[in-house]
Amino acid sequence: MTSPVFYFLSPHYPEAHLFEVCCRVETPDPAGQVFSLPLWIPGSYLIREFARHVVCLEAEAGGKAVAVEKIDKATWRAAPCCGALTVCYRIYARELSVRAAYLDMRRGFLNGTSVFLRPRGLEEAPCVVELLPPAHTENWRVATALQRDSAPAWGFGRYRAENYADLIEHPVDMGDFLHLEFSARGVPHYLILSGVDAPELHAERLCRDLARLCEWQMDLFGEPALTEPYYFLVHVTDSGYGGLEHRNAAALLCERWDLPAPGLAEKSSPEGYRGFLGLASHEYFHRWNVRRIRPEALRQADGAVEAYTRLLWFFEGITSYYGDLCLKRAGLIDEVDYLTLLAKIIAQVQKTPGRHVQSLAESSFDAWIKCYRPDENTPNTGVSYYAKGALLALCLDRGLRCLRADWSLDTLMRALWRNFGVSGPGLTETEIFTQVACLGNDGDAALQRKTRQLARWLEAAVTGIEDLPLEATLAQFGVHLALDADDSLPWIGVQWCAENEAARIRQVRSGSPAEQAGLATDDEIVALAGLRLTQANRKKLLARFAAGQTVDCHYFRQGRLMTTRLTFAAAPAENARLTPKPGGRAAALRAAWLGAAASGQS
Repeated sequence: MTSPVFYFLSPHYPEAHLFEVCCRVETPDPAGQVFSLPLWIPGSYLIREFARHVVCLEAEAGGKAVAVEKIDKATWRAAPCCGALTVCYRIYARELSVRAAYLDMRRGFLNGTSVFLRPRGLEEAPCVVELLPPAHTENWRVATALQRDSAPAWGFGRYRAENYADLIEHPVDMGDFLHLEFSARGVPHYLILSGVDAPELHAERLCRDLARLCEWQMDLFGEPALTEPYYFLVHVTDSGYGGLEHRNAAALLCERWDLPAPGLAEKSSPEGYRGFLGLASHEYFHRWNVRRIRPEALRQADGAVEAYTRLLWFFEGITSYYGDLCLKRAGLIDEVDYLTLLAKIIAQVQKTPGRHVQSLAESSFDAWIKCYRPDENTPNTGVSYYAKGALLALCLDRGLRCLRADWSLDTLMRALWRNFGVSGPGLTETEIFTQVACLGNDGDAALQRKTRQLARWLEAAVTGIEDLPLEATLAQFGVHLALDADDSLPWIGVQWCAENEAARIRQVRSGSPAEQAGLATDDEIVALAGLRLTQANRKKLLARFAAGQTVDCHYFRQGRLMTTRLTFAAAPAENARLTPKPGGRAAALRAAWLGAAASGQS
């Protein structure tokens, strides 16, 4: 039997944001044990260079120092030694996000990818983790989905993991946090909140709402049921937003104003609170869709190099669709609120010229170099696999409902859960289309032909750059889609910086009057038609002109005053308005879509 790999982690010096970590290998490689840190964390597709935060790495065996050589940016090799080898190091932890590690006098948080060295060749060995308490306080507790060994409940002590891959699946939160609990279909769920005190929070409402969305998703996927306890690890700040899924946990970052206060009316659902519930819903849906129904490329990934897949439109886009839809179906928001959320996604995609440049498959594949590194030209050249992927999910949902009265996107998700969830194979890049086509295999020849046709349409929509049939799709659900302009002002096609009084350009729209006039990001427009332009008077000044009118435009570029001719255009119709059609068949179709109850049955 392989000896365990032992880890010892202490919030050693919270004033300096330093964790101290030791990794002990009982039988190191005789040729010299190699250790490394992953370069990225599952769920966030960017090389993040976690090793840059490693400080003062040293090794010893039998009480004697062992030489360590760094052989690349994230890998170390210890010299050959006799007996157990222990490598100790510190991790600088001050990234206030859900992706890495954070430590101060009030809280410690970590993802395993950013703190636990991986001993090469021992990836399948069991792992034992000793979490040591801080010296500066006795009030801290521990929250993690790691399996307890000898550690007391919510306490420091010994935990275990099946192997290294299991070890890095379970983030750890420590501190004097607020601990809430609720049950969803008999499964314990824990809500851990750091940075907020109980009097600030309507805890009963929060737990009740989260329980409803969790139960709806559990019912959607049905059997085999997930019975492991689940943890929402929430860091509450004055400004911040984000989430990262794990196998049995979600790390969330939100603003304190987004959580329900004690005075929140029973049926009130403010925009910030809807945003928090949507975030929790999105990450919880990943419990099935990406953590267990997995793309083959990610199932085989070890974090040492990028794992490329063209399927993020499915794993993030479908999840984004259900993340909001679940709130309506679980009764947490009403029809108007849901259609408002959907309209914002439609407008986001409509305002992205890059949707006619980059396909969803390409957007997924290029996540490593584009999604997490947006610049001023991103809207012109790319499309979000989250936003357009969610709209594609809407169209696919409608397409499946048109084939059979008892079908929907729910049907496909349950089929994928049965065929690929839990311990099934990973999804290849064409398997989604095959699964759609196979839904009709138990039907007659006509149904089989229609499902294959829908699968071909889906593949073309994923690999192509044409607009989605949103108007027809929504009409099928009894919803009218109208696109309006932002306002009646003449349009030049820029986004403005809001940093000061100057009218400085943040982004130039592809094909816009500003681009045709040669204007660029960071240019500061100072005058139009000889009249001074500022942020304060911008709308009033633009209202003096008309679409089609050409004026002199004076601007500064890198400190030099320049002049160009600028021709105004009419503002494009890109803001979405969704209006439900009352009564009759339209209302029934919409109710079947928005009010469908998850049953776990296909």
